[in-house]
Amino acid sequence: MSSSQGPAQRVFTAGRRLLGSLLATGETRLRLAVLELEEERARLVGMLLLAGLALILLLLGIAVLTTLVIVAFWDSYRLTAIAVSAGVLLGGGALLCLRVMQLARRRTLLASTLKHLATDRELVEHDRREARHDD
Repeated sequence: MSSSQGPAQRVFTAGRRLLGSLLATGETRLRLAVLELEEERARLVGMLLLAGLALILLLLGIAVLTTLVIVAFWDSYRLTAIAVSAGVLLGGGALLCLRVMQLARRRTLLASTLKHLATDRELVEHDRREARHDD
């Protein structure tokens, strides 16, 4: 048996190496995606717990403050105090809702994975263009 390979065998070997490289790259990207999803899940759980606690404390504080304002102005301006307190609370709630909507529109999930896949695609396209120029 000769040590040199025929053209068909070399193409087959090159194709096998290419497939192996593609699979290895795919596995790496998949591992990166899984890692990012796990980190994002841990971050979200922590954020939700802190946000829930913060909301409870803010709710209690606002209720006590609103009661204080209404009691302080009970004799002279009780309806005005209630209206102003309600307006401030509703306005603050509306502003916070707008801020939450802005934060929700941000794309952070799998950002690194998407960036690496875009880089991979650019490299493959660049190699393909160079191969065409060589022909």
